[in-house]
Amino acid sequence: MKKTVLTFGLIGGVMISTLMLANVSFAKQIGFDKAELVGYTVIVVSFLMVFFGIRSYRENVGNGYITFGRAFAVGALITLFTSICYVLTWEVVYFNLMPDFITDYANYLAEKMRAEGATQQAIDSKLQEMRDFKQIYDNPLLNPLITLIEPVPVGLLITLISSLVLRKKRRDSSHTHEPAPRMVA
Repeated sequence: MKKTVLTFGLIGGVMISTLMLANVSFAKQIGFDKAELVGYTVIVVSFLMVFFGIRSYRENVGNGYITFGRAFAVGALITLFTSICYVLTWEVVYFNLMPDFITDYANYLAEKMRAEGATQQAIDSKLQEMRDFKQIYDNPLLNPLITLIEPVPVGLLITLISSLVLRKKRRDSSHTHEPAPRMVA
């Protein structure tokens, strides 16, 4: 299991990291709403490695068979490796390449709220909420934990679906339910 998990987890991790770097470099140009949509699309595409990893394990290690539990374990571990790559990449991006991300996003939200006719009190409240969040997010110990909230649920959902689709149990030949042959008199 180790080889399959490492292989597909790292392929997913390279995909998610590379695509995230491409996305964040264009976030301001395309707008935060579109960047968020692209970001979650990147996450889903990268977690397709979960499906392929489970299938590879079933075919190469399980001789064409895999239980739901084993499939889920393989998928969850691939999700973990891919998510760790996502978090490590985000740490580099946030603390080195985009240290003003939360402030820029807060300003974007304030402008969006103004355009939608929100009251100044509502806008000020949102800006304060974002300042509080930034204070927490700037903590290098809490940032990774908060960042894991983005990819892990998506990866586990794809793991669940893939495990259900790919499970294949061996048939026990001693319990066949074929009817007994009829005797002709």
